[in-house]
Amino acid sequence: MHTLKPITRAGVPAALLKAERYRLLNDSSAAESICLDVLDADPDNQHALVTLLLSITDQIRDGLVEGVTRSREVLPRLKDEYKRHYYAGIICERRAKAQLVRGGPRAHQVAAQWVQEAMRHYETAESMRPTGNDEAILRWNTCARLLNRGEQLHPPVEELYEPSLE
Repeated sequence: MHTLKPITRAGVPAALLKAERYRLLNDSSAAESICLDVLDADPDNQHALVTLLLSITDQIRDGLVEGVTRSREVLPRLKDEYKRHYYAGIICERRAKAQLVRGGPRAHQVAAQWVQEAMRHYETAESMRPTGNDEAILRWNTCARLLNRGEQLHPPVEELYEPSLE
């Protein structure tokens, strides 16, 4: 087992820039690692927590359940209630999109349920958003458009099943 080397608190801003750069380069596991190093040096760093959460959600396609679970573990550490709801929506939305890519039985129905959950979080975030901040509305609209144009992306229809007694 290797002992991790700590970064200095003075190196936190540069490390966060690197984490964002790695996310943009689609190397979310490297971004996640950097965020964990930053959080070791500055445990309540909100920027690092958001970047960590996004880095984990970038990886949801690789492990649907694990990615959702790990990203949701970060939510309670966010101090701002608006951000907790907004990023909870992001988690659900990314889970839905990953489900569509992965496919499988009822994938579109499962994805639709995740999109609807994302929309509920965005609506809650919208109700408490800071003045001039429309990001929750933008995300809600993206989800609405996804549902509106996806003919197969709809919630499951309850089918009544009556077993044959013959």
